[in-house]
Amino acid sequence: MSLDLSQFHQAFFAESVEALDSMEAALLKLDVGSPDPELINTVFRVAHSIKGGSATFGFNEIASFTHSLETLLEELRAQRMPVSAAISDLLLKSVDVMREMLRAVHARQPLDAQRVADLQLDIELAIAQKSTAMPAKPNEPAAVDSCSWQIRFRPYAQFFARGNDPLRMLRELASLGTLEVHADVALLPALTELDPQACHMGWAMRLTGRIGEEALREVFDWATGDCDLAIERVSASGESPEPVPGMSGPRSEAQAAAAASESGSIRVGVEKIDELMNTVGELVITQSMLRQLGRSIEGAAADRLRFGLAQLERNVRELQESVMRVRMLPISFVFNRFPRMVRDLAQRLDKQIELKMSGEQTELDKTVLEKIGDPLVHLVRNSIDHGIEKPAPRVAAGKPPAGTVQMHACHRGGNIAVEVSDDGSGLDRERILAKARERGLIGVGDTFSDEQVTQLIFLPGFSTAAQTTDVSGRGVGLDVVQRNIKELGGKIEVQTEPGRGSRFTITLPLTLAIVDGQSVAVGRETYIVPLTSIIESLQLKAENVNRLSGRGEVFAFRGSYLPVIRLHELFGIEPRVRKLHEGLVVVVEGDGRRAGLFVDDLLGQQQVVIKSLETNYGRVEGVSGATILGDGSVALILDLAGLIRLTALRAAA
Repeated sequence: MSLDLSQFHQAFFAESVEALDSMEAALLKLDVGSPDPELINTVFRVAHSIKGGSATFGFNEIASFTHSLETLLEELRAQRMPVSAAISDLLLKSVDVMREMLRAVHARQPLDAQRVADLQLDIELAIAQKSTAMPAKPNEPAAVDSCSWQIRFRPYAQFFARGNDPLRMLRELASLGTLEVHADVALLPALTELDPQACHMGWAMRLTGRIGEEALREVFDWATGDCDLAIERVSASGESPEPVPGMSGPRSEAQAAAAASESGSIRVGVEKIDELMNTVGELVITQSMLRQLGRSIEGAAADRLRFGLAQLERNVRELQESVMRVRMLPISFVFNRFPRMVRDLAQRLDKQIELKMSGEQTELDKTVLEKIGDPLVHLVRNSIDHGIEKPAPRVAAGKPPAGTVQMHACHRGGNIAVEVSDDGSGLDRERILAKARERGLIGVGDTFSDEQVTQLIFLPGFSTAAQTTDVSGRGVGLDVVQRNIKELGGKIEVQTEPGRGSRFTITLPLTLAIVDGQSVAVGRETYIVPLTSIIESLQLKAENVNRLSGRGEVFAFRGSYLPVIRLHELFGIEPRVRKLHEGLVVVVEGDGRRAGLFVDDLLGQQQVVIKSLETNYGRVEGVSGATILGDGSVALILDLAGLIRLTALRAAA
């Protein structure tokens, strides 16, 4: 019965992509001329592991390319070649090509064979030219003498399940010298009890040839943690080793504990986590219904029922938080892409850039994490292209020649804040205003505060670049950044100081699945207003309300006039009160603008599970989703930015 290796492909691709990330990080830390040997070893191990896995699964193109790369890394590791800038670039290009190859094989799409062949040729040429690149050392150690090695290899039962192939390892050993193999079948069960997906055999081997111990251990790198391995140097004329007593017996307690610790995490598909999150959301709704029902029950058992419901509420809240933590990932998954991007962009623009990152372990929801990557790329590219000056102007201004871009993440209340800052020239207020007037985005006589000027850079089509390049200048960056962040329920703020630099601060919710909201009553309907959008709730006096042409009703609030949004008119509902001084006004902010929501009453604050309207119905302007309340009724969750836009359009009409 043959083993179907395709079931391990997904794990191989996921682990290989993670390994390539660590490989790229190690390459970016390499010092040209005096590299850290451990960093080169890290890179070598990744290439060797991917080569072994590719060969096992029959991905021959990947195995062939990584074999050439592995040969180059072996030359660097043995210090037979120097780590030059050209070699560093070649290794980074190899990471890119390996990513593309893995992506293509995973998606079952054709490889870019020409690009792979060209880069593989460059690697082999670099190896062939090593003699001219680095003179031989006078004290070069002599080649390894011929010797014999005794190897005891006992895979664990789950060896096959990890995608390992012992026969491939034996073939690699045989290619290194003369190999004698003795199979240990003492643990092989009867045919009726045989599990074809478990490994029951071990091997005792003798290998003779000119080979060092390190090269031997590299053969088993792919199996580290999944086997017992002993390698011992013996006399070349000694007897062939017998199977080691006890080798076929049970593992020691230490080995069992080590194996248990290594299986302390598992890979779970995102769709399974989403299903679990949805189920917990339904459980929260059911628990809320039971709590509301329990309030109306009287009698001897009522107190015990309410006590049990309170305990259920605590357990549900703990379960909800636990499931949310499963979806949380450190923002380092996003930050890790930037060292390479900054390095390449600095080289292209002839600038010296130092990237500093902090708070990489700050966690947020996977959905938010996936959508924050592109906005951060735009901000970092803008900081390098528009913010950081070239070395000569920086030195003339009394700054160090190398500019600094900082990325920082932290938790603030129930949100996460991500900051991108630089020590460049800052935003030029007059230049921004001149460009905005030139493009007809503002009037000639319009006056703006500093905060309003910084918001101009987020207008579609706005750019202060003197010429359009492949990096920037088309004015399609920051408006996309702002739109994407608002779609996540977040906001972006800008602080700048001419000659000193700029700071962009993005504030985002930790998760998009649950929202803290304020319930408000309008007639017989209940609506949810996100707490993060509420500034204040107040009761207006009749004399504080005015009517302006083209703006409808407005009221004075902290030195400015805000429009009144009558929710009952917007949604066509019969309210309980119509006069502003008889109801309540909730001052909210959305899309950088403020307004007052006129409602009948405030009902209370609660956490609600968001249900998408677009999935089952369609997009509704001014509504971001819906939730189910404790009594089983549906309450709409308001989108304040959409409501303010909708009201402004109606007032103008």
